[in-house]
Amino acid sequence: MSLVHTGVLVLDCQDPARLAEFYEALLGGEVVVAPDGERVEVTGERGTRMAFRRDPAAAPSSWPRPEDAQQAHLDLLTAPEDLDEAERRIVELGARPLRTRDAPGPHEARLYADPAGHPFTLRPA
Repeated sequence: MSLVHTGVLVLDCQDPARLAEFYEALLGGEVVVAPDGERVEVTGERGTRMAFRRDPAAAPSSWPRPEDAQQAHLDLLTAPEDLDEAERRIVELGARPLRTRDAPGPHEARLYADPAGHPFTLRPA
């Protein structure tokens, strides 16, 4: 039997409730706010678990500047035929495009920053 049962990706940000709202709108599911409001967790409809922890000093990533390391990012998947619609929804919810539509072929990836500046990629499943 495994000692570790599940993982949660935790992103630091200045406003956990606002960032959880963004990801809940993309992933669906359930939002749970810690009693002190310092951490908010989203469990998506397909079981994806993410949490957002308040860090008043959190600053957006500067990636993809060539001199910066990426460190980590999220890959969000959608059906290939839904890529354009998903992109419109992501931008409507407050994401900022970093690089889109420049990766030709069946593995096209579109890069965004969420409202707190964390990079993520939208790619066909």
